[in-house]
Amino acid sequence: MKFTRLRLSGFKSFVEPTELLIEPGLTGVVGPNGCGKSNLLEALRWVMGENSYKNMRASGMDDVIFSGTAARPARNMAEVTVTLDNGGRKAPAQFNELEAIEIARRIERDAGSAYRINGRDVRARDVQLLFADVSTGARSPALVRQGQIGELINAKPQARRRVLEEAAGIAGLHTRRHEAELKLKAAETNLQRLEDVVAQLESQLASLKRQARHAKKYKQLSADIRRFEAASLYLAWADAKEAVVREQSLLDEITRQLAEHTRMLAEATRRRDEISESLPKLRETEIVRAAALQRLTTERQTLDEEETRIKARRSEIESRVQQAERDLARERETMRDTSDVLERLTEEEELIKAGQGDEATLREEAAGGAGCS
Repeated sequence: MKFTRLRLSGFKSFVEPTELLIEPGLTGVVGPNGCGKSNLLEALRWVMGENSYKNMRASGMDDVIFSGTAARPARNMAEVTVTLDNGGRKAPAQFNELEAIEIARRIERDAGSAYRINGRDVRARDVQLLFADVSTGARSPALVRQGQIGELINAKPQARRRVLEEAAGIAGLHTRRHEAELKLKAAETNLQRLEDVVAQLESQLASLKRQARHAKKYKQLSADIRRFEAASLYLAWADAKEAVVREQSLLDEITRQLAEHTRMLAEATRRRDEISESLPKLRETEIVRAAALQRLTTERQTLDEEETRIKARRSEIESRVQQAERDLARERETMRDTSDVLERLTEEEELIKAGQGDEATLREEAAGGAGCS
């Protein structure tokens, strides 16, 4: 198998779709520092399944997308496609019928990357196994970057062994062996789980047998219950039939009573209509009597108020008469006291007059005695 074409679009510095033909013999890319030569090798490694952004000289896998310049806007997608010539039919079995194998990897910003082989979506693991089977890969020593020769010279034995295995074309076998070991281990784990499941199913089988016995007994009991229920329903049906006969006779009697009550209702309705015809006259009479009653009630209230007023006036006059009688008794008492005082004063006046006569007599006698002297 041979690499024949490398196509880039939006990958790092290759913003425009760029196609690199790899012709038979030696194909070289010559240019000054910073023109993007290393980006071609990184694009090849990336499409072959490289998942470490550090090996891509980036701080994140999204950094492989063209980030834009002052003159060009950034891209949201990058895609790299490599074409392999399978004219010698040395590809793995699942791809060996194809004349050319086209492997593409596409990444969208914040959405991850996807792989396709000849337009069919595949896993990253499938792409890595494809290249491992042809003794190459994203980290193959056949892809020599700057400083890698010194790393190989100073590498540990394990790293050198990996280089020799890839050069011998058995790296894919080791990878598949590792996968087979993982699958075998998973199969052993599944077998152990299967044994546990079998043991669990055996315990469930014993439980199901007990449940089957219980179900059989339950089925027999259910049949007995249904038979008894049928007998009970028959007896209930017979009782219901007798009840229907009784209820029918009762219904006939009620129907007869209903007809009688209907006739009585019609008679009562007729009487009500007759009474309703005389009702207006009675209402007029009631209105007249109500007016007379209202008038009499008003007059009665007026008389009651007049009676109350007269009673109050009478009480007031009686009170004044009693007061006058008391005043008269007090005046009479005063007159009696005055009469007694007058009588006493009269007596005192008479006594005084009598005393004045005696005093004159004494004066005269005194005057006569003085003349004699």
